[in-house]
Amino acid sequence: MATVEGRPAQYGVTLRQLRELMETRGAEGLAKINALGGPQDLCKKLYTSPTDGLSGSKADLQHRREVFGSNLIPPKPPKTFLTLVWEALQDVTLIILEVAAVVSLGLSFYKPSEDETDIAHLDEEEGHYQWIEGLAILISVIVVVIVTAFNDYTKERQFRGLQSRIEGEHKFAVIRSGEVNQVPISEIVVGDICQIKYGDLLPADGLLLQSNDLKIDESSLTGESDHVKKGESFDPMVLSGTHVMEGSGKMLVTAVGVNSQAGIIFTLLGAAVDKQEKEIKQMKKEAKKQQRKSQRKSLTGDDDLPASGNSHGNHARPDDNHVPAPAADKPAPESHKKEKSVLQAKLTKLAIQIGYAGSTIAVLTVIILVIQFCVHTFVIENKEWKATYINNLVKHLIIGVTVLVVAVPEGLPLAVTLSLAYSVKKMMKDNNLVRHLDACETMGNATAICSDKTGTLTTNRMTVVQSYICERLCKVTPNYRDIPQEVAETMIEGISVNSAFTSRIMPSQDPTGPPMQVGNKTECALLGFVVALGQSYEAVRERHTEESFTRVYTFNSVRKSMSTVIPYKGGYRLYTKGASEIVLKKCAFVYGHEGRLEKFTRDMQDRLVKQVIEPMACDGLRTISVAYRDFVPGKADINQVHIDQEPNWDDEDNIVNNLTCLCVVGIEDPVRPEVPEAIRKCQKAGITVRMVTGDNVNTARSIAVKCGILKPTDDFLILEGKEFNKRIRDANGEVQQHLLDRVWPKLRVLARSSPTDKYTLVKGMIESKAFDKREVVAVTGDGTNDGPALKKADVGFAMGIAGTDVAKEASDIILTDDNFSSIVKAVMWGRNVYDSIAKFLQFQLTVNVVAVIVAFIGACAIQDSPLKAVQMLWVNLIMDTLASLALATEMPTPDLLQRKPYGRTKPLISRTMMKNILGQALYQLFIIFMLLFVGDRMLNIPSGRGQQLSSEPSQHFTIIFNTFVMMTLFNEINARKIHGQRNVFEGLFTNPIFYSIWIGTALSQVIIIQFGGMAFSTAGLTIDQWLWCLFFGAGTLVWGQLVTTVPTRKIPKKLSWGRGQPDPETIQPGPDYDADLDKKPRAGQILWIRGLTRLQTQVIGGELQERLIPVPYSKTSTDQAIRVVNAFRQGLDSRGSLADAALAEALRKQTALSKRYSHSSSVEYADAPREQLAPHDLDVERLSSHSHTETAV
Repeated sequence: MATVEGRPAQYGVTLRQLRELMETRGAEGLAKINALGGPQDLCKKLYTSPTDGLSGSKADLQHRREVFGSNLIPPKPPKTFLTLVWEALQDVTLIILEVAAVVSLGLSFYKPSEDETDIAHLDEEEGHYQWIEGLAILISVIVVVIVTAFNDYTKERQFRGLQSRIEGEHKFAVIRSGEVNQVPISEIVVGDICQIKYGDLLPADGLLLQSNDLKIDESSLTGESDHVKKGESFDPMVLSGTHVMEGSGKMLVTAVGVNSQAGIIFTLLGAAVDKQEKEIKQMKKEAKKQQRKSQRKSLTGDDDLPASGNSHGNHARPDDNHVPAPAADKPAPESHKKEKSVLQAKLTKLAIQIGYAGSTIAVLTVIILVIQFCVHTFVIENKEWKATYINNLVKHLIIGVTVLVVAVPEGLPLAVTLSLAYSVKKMMKDNNLVRHLDACETMGNATAICSDKTGTLTTNRMTVVQSYICERLCKVTPNYRDIPQEVAETMIEGISVNSAFTSRIMPSQDPTGPPMQVGNKTECALLGFVVALGQSYEAVRERHTEESFTRVYTFNSVRKSMSTVIPYKGGYRLYTKGASEIVLKKCAFVYGHEGRLEKFTRDMQDRLVKQVIEPMACDGLRTISVAYRDFVPGKADINQVHIDQEPNWDDEDNIVNNLTCLCVVGIEDPVRPEVPEAIRKCQKAGITVRMVTGDNVNTARSIAVKCGILKPTDDFLILEGKEFNKRIRDANGEVQQHLLDRVWPKLRVLARSSPTDKYTLVKGMIESKAFDKREVVAVTGDGTNDGPALKKADVGFAMGIAGTDVAKEASDIILTDDNFSSIVKAVMWGRNVYDSIAKFLQFQLTVNVVAVIVAFIGACAIQDSPLKAVQMLWVNLIMDTLASLALATEMPTPDLLQRKPYGRTKPLISRTMMKNILGQALYQLFIIFMLLFVGDRMLNIPSGRGQQLSSEPSQHFTIIFNTFVMMTLFNEINARKIHGQRNVFEGLFTNPIFYSIWIGTALSQVIIIQFGGMAFSTAGLTIDQWLWCLFFGAGTLVWGQLVTTVPTRKIPKKLSWGRGQPDPETIQPGPDYDADLDKKPRAGQILWIRGLTRLQTQVIGGELQERLIPVPYSKTSTDQAIRVVNAFRQGLDSRGSLADAALAEALRKQTALSKRYSHSSSVEYADAPREQLAPHDLDVERLSSHSHTETAV
């Protein structure tokens, strides 16, 4: 018999049995588990230990992957290079150029017989050269296409790298060989024993072996927004992609990857989307046909009710038990506005304006050239029409299209993407892991940061520095022998047992350093206090294992405390720890002098608060109280409760009451040394920092002063959550914006706040109309309940170390070091992105203006463009692709933080930039026209004006082309500064990409001029002529200094471009879209596929496209359909329903999941009665953002 690591290779349970087991719920699930012999027996069949887990040997793990699969869903293969080339070829202007070049190429070989007489007059050589221009244009187009495709290819690879980095960050607590290890979720296998806790995103399906007060949000799979209670005795099934909202536990992994419930749905959905993309074109055609038919019918009077836009083909049959509600029943939902990022909105507007202007001039150029040619040839010279004249017309068309190519700034999207991608890569080194690209740029516009205190502003290395035990206040660790024995033992047990067993003190890897704190830092401080007293918390934990606990009330933001019930002398003992003012209110007794038990009166409570807690808080300490209560079957003491049967543990208010206080401790969490400086930088940069914390108001005030958020003389508000709510709510308890507007501008510290308060504050600031400029708000968060505030904020920062998975999923940027100063670096990078794009715009618009005017005036004045089509394509390549690379990769400098944020309405092209653009354009136009009209006499060379179409290139026009490129190259150096700085060379050599590209372009230009010949319409130049070109080129630097001298104030404001509020983008509401989403944020409403799709956002015309896939779900329906909507694809909103086998299966799976809820009476809802359950939505966002289910969608 085959063996693996000394055990049989055959498992006692099959993959199929496990899959079927995970499809059951409640009583049905328990029956199936018992049929397999119960949880312990299942562990044996999977050769794992409930306490020690797997051995972790490579052979064993590999064998399990082969039998049960690995915890990965294979992603969709990336687009191949050829696919990207094909996509780049779809550009309309390039297609026109290709067609014109092919026609030109064909005509150059076309020799009609009637033309023989004329051919004699032409030099035979010239006939040979006619094909070269057509070919050169084709080659130029191919180069542009390959460069574009290559950029897309590298960009996609970068994003995949970023995605795998995000996935790599996600680790999970797994027990192997009796040790708890943090294992990347892709390495989890069937048979692993995982520890699950509040805030986790479950990486696989499993069975609970042990749980404490566990509640799970399964809305990502079922659409039910209520938290579901889980427990070994009534509902032990936990599923991947769901969130732990409360409690903790231990689970046996039974299904991973494509075999987990989320994986099965995902695989089917992936297949559906692929099929949908093929069918979507078909649907568009059908929709048009339908439209025509319905128009005809309405004309002929047929009263056929058209299907609603969301339900193509979803015809109700009489035998159906589900009838779609008529559209009239529902009020029309308001169109939802999704604001684009500031830069995105401004660029979209600008690109459209430039496009219009360029197209107009291009069309005019072609018309003027054609009219002039026709008038000259057929009217003045009175010639007959010949077929060869088509060639002339095609050449004119090519010049017009080339003007259009130069005018349309297709380098803009590239510059945006390159700048963002480059910044994102560099930001990783600055401890910012960017999950959504546009967050990087939005951060540059931030005007307010709402920061947590613990771990962000402070070091999150907590230690107990003061204690109050038996009426003795100690500023140092007390001697264990000085504490009355009963009090000391109870206190040690209370701290050791009533904290998560994942929190522990480990010896430091550095022998001289302090011990390592693993897990919750507040609990680690208390455990450190136990160790400092010379006691062992581990010994206590061995006596009271987690399995022996009767009940655990885990910490959450409402309770602000944690309680654990353990068996004690035939009865029970409850231990509680938490925020001191909250725990002390529940205390009725206290240990006084020398351990005497005393009644804890209101006077004593007030005295304790004033004399102990407030002074501790004013020193910036976090105060924690530890208390207990006994439930005894026999004779009860004064502070005990007599019981005849097991108490009702669900009645928490009565259970956690009348406690006996053991001690109050003050925990110090020092301010990070770099934070005060970072906050000073923020304030200088025009960013207001507010602290939102759950801590005591005095602690918060003390830390805010130490950080520099508050100065002792400031007249700013410091509010507690209760007072804040009192000020902003009306008599009915509704939040009123006008009341909020009176509070938030002066608010600097919000203490004892709940996550709801944080969300209300952020929402109120964003929606406030109190000031002309809208606030751009960044928020930090680490808890599960911070999700809504993180999502609502313009930029959400999650903590990489202390943050829960739920917070990370809701965020835009993950701070891998949890440090506030990393946020300041994000601001710097964000501003740098904005500036990089402004630099590129300043450079590109100068070239656009000059090239377009030269081509247009040339066409009017000398019936020819001084810059030939191929030459303009080369300039286009320099300025679009290469310059965007060079200017988009500038490093940020500290100067960026010396100015205020740009704001949403500031023009993209400022007056200073417009001054530089127009000033440089004037200089370049003057030089080019001077060379065009008098250059031949100046330089003593033959004139190139009025030459035949097929004649050889002249030195005259070559000098114009060369001078233009030289001026462009030197102006690229000028474009590095956009705020009117004089020294344009400053920091030039810190950017190797810039000077490498600059030198490369200059060398290419030399080769083109000297050896380009007919292909580039150039003739070789002499040294003297080259020096003239360089002289005129370098002149732009000198001229730039003159332009800078002109005061910007004198420039009229009308000349700034891209001003005004960005237009909001309207989202078509999906089916079942909740118009009340902002008031009551809940998952599973509308689906934004994040993951790869979000990261591979293509910037097209400055607009970030995102794929929107709403998936409606109807509870009673038996005939389901998923409607996959691919919106914002070139502004089309095409909707349709797919009913194929794969989808039917995906929906059956989901229907089954929800039916189990309706049929199983043993499922207990944590929050709401059954009647209030909302309609289901399959929330793939929550699944897809979970990294192991990163998918083909």
